[in-house]
Amino acid sequence: MIAMGFFGLALFIFLSLDFDQGSPSSAAAASSSSSSSQNVEITYGTVLKLMHEKTKFRLHSHDVPYGSGSGQQSVTSFPNVDDSNSYWIVRPPPDTSAKQGDTIPNGAIIRLQHMKTRKWLHSHLHASPISGNLEVSCFGGESESDTGDYWRLIIEGSGKTWMQDQRIRLQHVDTGGYLHSHDKKYSRIAGGQQEVCGVQEKRADNVWLAAEGVYLPITESK
Repeated sequence: MIAMGFFGLALFIFLSLDFDQGSPSSAAAASSSSSSSQNVEITYGTVLKLMHEKTKFRLHSHDVPYGSGSGQQSVTSFPNVDDSNSYWIVRPPPDTSAKQGDTIPNGAIIRLQHMKTRKWLHSHLHASPISGNLEVSCFGGESESDTGDYWRLIIEGSGKTWMQDQRIRLQHVDTGGYLHSHDKKYSRIAGGQQEVCGVQEKRADNVWLAAEGVYLPITESK
């Protein structure tokens, strides 16, 4: 069943690719799970799930607003592997020359677009609902994005470009907060899901790994 799910997602992504952003070197995208992650490079346009290293929950969003803070679309981390609301599209900022199929170097500024609602992973100075850290939300849409959607990729170790099996941190450009989750769980609307927030210092709880997804091949240079 999981293999069929990956095949269906790969077909959906292939049929909806924006080839004006660059032509992949192969007509097929590679579907991957966390058990086959070695030597898989992540490129712009890849659709993936981010797994919180410490708890194994996946970064998640859904069309449910926060009841406090900004009131924007909520972001949590989710315990189940097979939920489609945990897929994110890796995008460059709009003012760069980076295009679909390009590899992503350490230190790059990226955006993560929630595949189902098309909103951007976002942060700001509002307080998060449970811990009072920086709120992380989803905001905007296809034609609406600002610097609150910008995250700096930090690869742990010596890696120069983002690979699926690498431990990473995402640091929010505007606030300096690291994308963070922990075992503090919601009890009502998102019952059983963990809080996602931003914290100002590096901790073990702000390390993530790329997990399940559809990984686009690298664009060939012309």
